[in-house]
Amino acid sequence: MKEGDNALAGAVTLIAGPTASGKSGLATALAERLDALVVNADSMQVYRDLDILTARPPATDLARAEHRLYGHLDAATPYSVAAWRAEVAAILRAAAQDNRPVVLVGGTGLYFKALTQGLSRIPPIPDAIRARWRTQADAAPAGALHAALAARDPVMAARLAPGDTQRLVRALEVIDGTGRSLADWQGTRDAPLVPADVQRLVLAPPRPWLHARIASRFSAMVAAGAVEEARALLARDLDPTLPAMKAIGVRELGALPDDRAGLEAACARATTDTRRYAKRQETFFRGQLPDWPRIDPSAMDVAELVDTLSDTMRKTTC
Repeated sequence: MKEGDNALAGAVTLIAGPTASGKSGLATALAERLDALVVNADSMQVYRDLDILTARPPATDLARAEHRLYGHLDAATPYSVAAWRAEVAAILRAAAQDNRPVVLVGGTGLYFKALTQGLSRIPPIPDAIRARWRTQADAAPAGALHAALAARDPVMAARLAPGDTQRLVRALEVIDGTGRSLADWQGTRDAPLVPADVQRLVLAPPRPWLHARIASRFSAMVAAGAVEEARALLARDLDPTLPAMKAIGVRELGALPDDRAGLEAACARATTDTRRYAKRQETFFRGQLPDWPRIDPSAMDVAELVDTLSDTMRKTTC
């Protein structure tokens, strides 16, 4: 299959949703039913150093269905959406040749957007430029990054809020590294890897239900060894700008003093950060994937949903 082909139109199901919404369990159940591949679409679950803190699928799920792109990278690897897309393209080609269904699941909305809408062909930005703008972002006063972007790239500055530090930094490093506005690059995209009419859905639970699951899951992570995992990662003294080093819980738990009060405070901060992250995910799904069907996992019958999804996939792979 070449990029942009519709050969996998019905053999692929896309399941997006915020953290702790139950999407991995649904994907595993569907893949087990159909002997499908489960492919990771979460930017943090690719790191082997973050098994517990990213709630990667447990061994029981891995035994039920074949999983790909989970924990296959070292934390020192500066992974990107372009690198993920290239790996997924190879998996989809092989699955198409074997006539095997694929379930892509995760919470990184940008991955799904790149998959279904194409990816801008922005050349790699030199590490020195990336590091310089990230250093400036850490020290810059409020509004300074936006002012710097407005002076160099007024088109992108008009699109971004003064407080959107991550996207401001990205726009600055792109115009600095390429001499062209990010807006220009976004106008040139590769073809989608899957067509727009593949089976897709967003899990959209009510906020109280999701918050309770987030709190419960984080407690389970700590009991499973999340503190030790975070400390081991920090002990490697890696570049703090690497994606893996920004995972929720790494800083909060990795630098903990050995006392109960400190642990409880760190867990509270990490749980709050996870709730905020889930809210940002939901905002992205609503704004960037507005036509995806939305399902409330707190009210659904998982077995019935698996039946519906699997029937659709069987019809399109026959």
